[in-house]
Amino acid sequence: MMKLYRLLILFAVITANAQGNYKLLVGTYTNECKSEGIYIYDYNATDGGLKLKGSSEKVINPSFLTVSNDGKYVYSVNENGTKSTVSSFKYTPSSDTVDLINKKDAKGMDPCHIITDDTNVIVANYSSGSITVYGKKDDGALTNSKQVIAHTGSGSLAPQQKDSHIHMVQFSPDKNYVIATDLGANKMYVYNYNPKGDKETLVLKEEKIIAKVGSGPRHFVFNPNGSFMYLIQELDATLTVLYYGEGKMATIQELSIAPEDKDAENSAADIHITKDGKFLYATNRGEANSITVFQVHANGKVSKVQEISTEGIAPRNFAIDPDENFVLVANQKSNNIVIFKRDKTTGMLSDTGNRVEVCQPVCLVFTKVK
Repeated sequence: MMKLYRLLILFAVITANAQGNYKLLVGTYTNECKSEGIYIYDYNATDGGLKLKGSSEKVINPSFLTVSNDGKYVYSVNENGTKSTVSSFKYTPSSDTVDLINKKDAKGMDPCHIITDDTNVIVANYSSGSITVYGKKDDGALTNSKQVIAHTGSGSLAPQQKDSHIHMVQFSPDKNYVIATDLGANKMYVYNYNPKGDKETLVLKEEKIIAKVGSGPRHFVFNPNGSFMYLIQELDATLTVLYYGEGKMATIQELSIAPEDKDAENSAADIHITKDGKFLYATNRGEANSITVFQVHANGKVSKVQEISTEGIAPRNFAIDPDENFVLVANQKSNNIVIFKRDKTTGMLSDTGNRVEVCQPVCLVFTKVK
C-alpha cells in the first residue's frame, strides 16, 4: 500500500511538472473603470484557475502586450489618441512585478497591436493608419523610433473605412517579412524585414487587396508549417483561408462566423490556432458574443465544429493555454475573463463556470515561469 501511495505522489508530481508553471498577463483599458493597467495572475494548469498576484502602477490603456523571447521584458501600447505612447517594462515573475523602464511617443494615434523579436519592437497605429518601428537597448528600453510608415486608402463602409486603419502587424513564420492588416482599406501589406536596418527596417514588398468589399481585415494566424494563413475580418465576420508562401498569398476559402440573423451586428475580433494545426478558434463581438470552433483539414480548408457563447460581452481577445486544455476569453464590456475547458480530440469547448472579474480585459498573454 505504501509503495502504491508513493507511486501516486510521484505520478502527480510528474503530471504537474509536465503541465508547466505559467503566469497570465492581462492588458486592460483604464478609462471606463478602475484599472492599474497590466495585471499578473498565477495560472493553475490543472483547472484553468487564476489568482491575482500583482499589477503595474497606473499605466494608461495597455490594450495590447508582447513579451520578449527571454521573458524578461514586456512591451505595451498605450492607446490614448494623439497622446498615445509605447512602453517597455522589466518583468519579474518571481515577484509578480512589471516595472516601467521607459516609454516613447507612438508617432501615431491609438496603437492597437505590438510585436517584438530580439532586435526591434513594431507597432500598428490604428487611427493614423501607420506602423512605427523601435530598436531595443540591452536593458530592454525602447530606442527612439527608427521608422514610421504612413498608409492611405479607404474602403466602402463609413466610418470604419473612411481612412486607413492598420490593425495588426505580425512576423511571417520565417521572420523574413512583416505583414500588416489594413481594416480601413481592405488591404494586406507585406514588408521585407531587415532587423538590423536603421531607417529601412521595413521595405514594402507587396500591397494586396485580398478582402471582400467592406470586410475589414483585422487579425490572422499561420498554421504550424507556415503554408496557410487564417484571416478574420471584423466588419462582416468573414474567415478567409489563404495559401501562403515567400510573402505571397492567395485565397482558397471564405466562410462566415456571423449568426444566421443577417441583420445582426457583427464585429469579429480575434483568432488562434492549436499547436498541432488541427483546430482554429475565432471570436465575434457585436450581438453574437460567440467563439466559433473550426476543424482544419489537410488541404488547409476548415469546417465549422461548434459555436458557443463567450458568456460575456465583447470578446475582444482570447488565449489558448500553453497545455491547450483550456481557452480563456477576455470579455471587454462585461469586465470578465471566462474559462472554457477544451476537448483535445474534438476541439469543442465547454464552460467551466469559472469567471475572473477584471476591468475591461482586452489582451491575454501567457508566460512560462522558469
